Amino acid sequence: MIRAARHVLRLVRIAHRLARHDALFLFERFGIAPTLTAAVRACSGPAKTSPIRALRPGQRLAQAIHGLGPSFIKFGQLLSTRSDLLGDEVAADLSELQDHLPPFPGAQARAAIEREFGKPIEALYSAFDDIPVAAASIAQVHMAVTADGRDVAVKILRPGIEDAFQRDLDLFYWLASLVARGAPALRRLRPVEVVATMADTVAMEMDLRLEAAAASELQANFKDDGSFRVPAVDWTRTGRRVLTLERVEGIPIDERAALLAAGHDLREILIKAGSALFNQAFRDGFFHADLHPGNLFVDAAGNVVAVDFGIMGRLDTKTRHYLADMLMGFLSGDYRAAAEAHFKAGYVPADKSVEAFTQACRSIAEPILGRPLAEISVAHLLGQLFQVAETFEMETQPQLLLLQKSMLVAEGVGRKLDPTVNMWELIRPLIEAWMIEHRGPQARLRQAGRDTLTALERLPAFLVGAERALAMLTEGGFKLHPDTVRAFAEAGGRNNRAYLYALWLVVALIAIIAFAQL
Repeated sequence: MIRAARHVLRLVRIAHRLARHDALFLFERFGIAPTLTAAVRACSGPAKTSPIRALRPGQRLAQAIHGLGPSFIKFGQLLSTRSDLLGDEVAADLSELQDHLPPFPGAQARAAIEREFGKPIEALYSAFDDIPVAAASIAQVHMAVTADGRDVAVKILRPGIEDAFQRDLDLFYWLASLVARGAPALRRLRPVEVVATMADTVAMEMDLRLEAAAASELQANFKDDGSFRVPAVDWTRTGRRVLTLERVEGIPIDERAALLAAGHDLREILIKAGSALFNQAFRDGFFHADLHPGNLFVDAAGNVVAVDFGIMGRLDTKTRHYLADMLMGFLSGDYRAAAEAHFKAGYVPADKSVEAFTQACRSIAEPILGRPLAEISVAHLLGQLFQVAETFEMETQPQLLLLQKSMLVAEGVGRKLDPTVNMWELIRPLIEAWMIEHRGPQARLRQAGRDTLTALERLPAFLVGAERALAMLTEGGFKLHPDTVRAFAEAGGRNNRAYLYALWLVVALIAIIAFAQL
């Protein structure tokens, strides 16, 4: 009761801020506290002369969210992946939500480092800049020099950030449960699970050892590919609240004029960036899921360098194969194959019509794939696909939403560097080679061979089971536990007969196996 009252009070304050930015449509779309929403809308709102009224809905929502604190900024960034819920325009505006907050004092940063490692900062760094180069919702970054003379970047968590996030996550869980109960049509979106995904992501971001491990894994995946670099982790100066990485020097990847002035080939940069994202997602199944331009640089050699590994995505082999089959179907115009890929992956319920979903796939792809090559957006194709999800009761796939967001950002950067080319077309040979290796006829034969070997490996255990079944039959049959017999006797009626039929079917199957062995 106290928890609910506390959340209601916060909800009133949040609704009031949204109303002042004319952004209550978020509450209205999800059916959150409709009575409260109507009352706040009637009492609050921007002045008629306010410049806020001239902004798009997504821009108004982004401004409102930014003033609610770190957790809400993260939540807004998560919502930016949900064009299926908010529409393309609002989602695009939320993707511009900047994760910038006023920095905390350098003295607090020094104290946090000393608490983390139990030694004076001078023992760790010969120089430490008190003015941060970046200050975000969870942490800020300072430049430093190690005691042995290496230039490094030091990331430090904000003081008290864990408690602040925990309070807000409790509110988000409460709101998600309200949505699940009050709007049955939205249950397929799994609002509680979406908040859980955010909680997992935030938990990883607030243990900088995990971010260090993600950077190390990504670096290992590209150890033989110099075109995409990840700064090395300084593990001796890394802990739960402090992360030390090799300092990155380079030009932000979206600064076209600066890149040209430095003599870089923009086409080559696009090939390297596109190849890196494709290899992360499809080759390795582990990708950087926060690839905004502030996290990508071009070094003096023209190679792409990534930073900030707090948000990473994973795709298992089955999901990668689904994506490959689905995209091949779309790009070849075989919409039936694209539709069937969804059913095989289990993303569309089996009771839905394949023909109807094929028609939906065509309606999505034709307007996009019919455009000039430079304007074709694979990310937009995926976004449109997620928007038809409600009709076919497709469940939310958070990992695909993260990938779609990363692809959308990459395409945006690509068009800013050179609007006349399509980055996916530039790396087409790489994509085709992967498709042939993993989804071509030879790949399917290899998979069939692996399936056969797996079956053969399981055969001895199967034969042992059959021998035991035979022994049970020849030594006096099955003996049911008295409690099992009593349960059957008490069940009665039609359900009882169904259980008995199932039991005797199992007995008959075991008898057939035993007879075959004889």
